[in-house]
Amino acid sequence: MRDAPASAQLIQAFANTVDVELATDEIDTARKLDGWLRAQGLLRGGERIGAAEHVLGLRLRSGIREALGAHVGDRPDPALQDEATKALRDLPLVVTAGGDTPGTLAPAPQLTASRKALAALAVAWSELAVTGEAARLKRCSEHACAWVFWDTSKNRSGRWCSMRVCGNRAKARRYAARQAAGAAQSG
Repeated sequence: MRDAPASAQLIQAFANTVDVELATDEIDTARKLDGWLRAQGLLRGGERIGAAEHVLGLRLRSGIREALGAHVGDRPDPALQDEATKALRDLPLVVTAGGDTPGTLAPAPQLTASRKALAALAVAWSELAVTGEAARLKRCSEHACAWVFWDTSKNRSGRWCSMRVCGNRAKARRYAARQAAGAAQSG
């Protein structure tokens, strides 16, 4: 089993700010997104997340969640993915050439502090995409759950955030459907 890298943990936490099962959203206001970014250590100082950055963050999260659903065989909504791509264009990144860590991907220096905080999410997403580790980050294929999880299986075949809960629900539904189909054919 391989532990999730820091970039995957950050994206997982960001994607899981929406809870489909409980119908809650931890960042449904600019103020809440501001608090979440501060709790993650991505936003410091006096600048606050405004309405435009809030919308940008929600577009980014929706598109990332769509991409993670594709890792378990769901067909992503192209409109949501396009919106996330547009959001990423508004959060430009640069690769450093010097300093203590040359070759580091970082938010562009001209961004405001609030946009740099969101661009840090873009950095984490980019690192996962470039390394191929994004394939281990998945949205649970149990649509009533849709929790994002790190797939620790050796062959990257995990489909559910929890085999005991979501996996068993899916298997029980399939079993019941087979039983019903068998009863219909017999009767």
